[in-house]
Amino acid sequence: MIKSSVKVNFAYSMIYQILQMILPLLTIPYIARVIGAEGIGIYSYTYSIVNYFLLVAMLGINNYGNRSIARARDNCKKKNEIFSSIYTLQILTSCIAIVLYSAYLFLLVENFRLIATIQLVYLLSAIFDINWLFFGLEEFRVTVSSKVLIKIITVICIFLFVKNESDLWIYTLIMSISFFAGQCFLWFFVRRHIRFVRVSFKSVLVHIKPICILFFPVMATSIYRVMDKIMLGTLSSMTQVGLYENAEKIIMVSLGVISALGMVMLPRMSNLAANGRIEESKKYLIKSMQMAMFMGCAITFGIVSVANEFTPIFFGKQFTGCYRIMIGLAPTVLFIAWANVIRTQYLIPNAKDKIYIISVCLGATLNVVVNGLLIPSMGAMGAVVGTIITEVAVATYQTMKVRKELDVGIYIRNSSIFFISGVVMFVIVRCIATIMSVSILALIIEIVAGALIYLSITMAYFIRTENEMFLDIKLKISLKLKMYAGQARFDDKVNG
Repeated sequence: MIKSSVKVNFAYSMIYQILQMILPLLTIPYIARVIGAEGIGIYSYTYSIVNYFLLVAMLGINNYGNRSIARARDNCKKKNEIFSSIYTLQILTSCIAIVLYSAYLFLLVENFRLIATIQLVYLLSAIFDINWLFFGLEEFRVTVSSKVLIKIITVICIFLFVKNESDLWIYTLIMSISFFAGQCFLWFFVRRHIRFVRVSFKSVLVHIKPICILFFPVMATSIYRVMDKIMLGTLSSMTQVGLYENAEKIIMVSLGVISALGMVMLPRMSNLAANGRIEESKKYLIKSMQMAMFMGCAITFGIVSVANEFTPIFFGKQFTGCYRIMIGLAPTVLFIAWANVIRTQYLIPNAKDKIYIISVCLGATLNVVVNGLLIPSMGAMGAVVGTIITEVAVATYQTMKVRKELDVGIYIRNSSIFFISGVVMFVIVRCIATIMSVSILALIIEIVAGALIYLSITMAYFIRTENEMFLDIKLKISLKLKMYAGQARFDDKVNG
């Protein structure tokens, strides 16, 4: 059984990711209609560029810092030294990135200068970003609580102040300030866990090599997660960027639930690896992969099932073309979910950085080549093809490299029922769609029917095979009922 702290942390992360799913359901349709496809494209284009400078600011510190703090968290002195030295390096790299972006603004930016300048606030947040500290300590309550509060305030501000297409700069300012505020908020809780200590220049330099090693895959990953929008804006149009951005946003919002699993398990798996508890970590991997594929298949087949009806209702007529992009991107969820488990729960915790680096560099190369060939003629759909090829290549390479250490066959066998459930759900939902006209009621019926079909098939399989994940849930419910029954008998005796 997974330890309670992991489950509690996963619960906190799930709360945040569910909020990440719910809040966009409120803001995305509003922004799509108010700002329009071109406005969203401009925001996405400028954000994608500043995001590269943020990557330079953070290098590979998020993953490296998370792993380093997790390994040293039981040694207070070492933990303080590691944090102080890594954070000193982060300040230096952040200042360099800010200077470089400022030079870019003054020397190279001609179009959308105001929006690009406002995005500087987003980059400034790198100086205060210490999420990696709290993730390494497995203190997810603090990070989740602060992000939930900031997200709610952000949504309120969007509805209050963004009213038409000319308010694009206000929308950009709200998004940038909210991200900045979220990073600053965590500093109120630092002294509970860390004391700053004076560190030598040598102790700072020792982190550069391992951080840069982890920076390469982060940069390479960003090429096929972010560069496609920059290439769309350069080789096609801002409208195509806007269509792709909204379709991808639905995919990424859905993936947030799976990302929560990886975020929670990385520090735990790093700690297990540091203490040589290999067999225990492999048991976690089996359960994590099963959970990831359960959610991944539900998301993939769910999106494909309802995309045609969802797009015009959710985004409006201006974004009708989004449904093809959503259907095209949906299968990538399966490969992203699979690779996420291998990467965050095996490769990074066990410092198998070479495999990680080569896989994402391969993906980045394929993405740039395919995008360059297809975007000029196919627009957003060219970027979709590039993304599919990239995610398949990354997941396949990582799997091939770890197949001797991990029992990949078990992962595939455990995942097959979810794939079958997804196919059945898709067929039935599309049958429902053919007999109903496009409407909000029809969309709700399709979503509810799809969810019930998927859950019914998977739960029936779990019960019949006495699946360990199902037995864990069943055992917990049974224990809770016995505890409540025991408490009730005790209260009766006291009151009687």
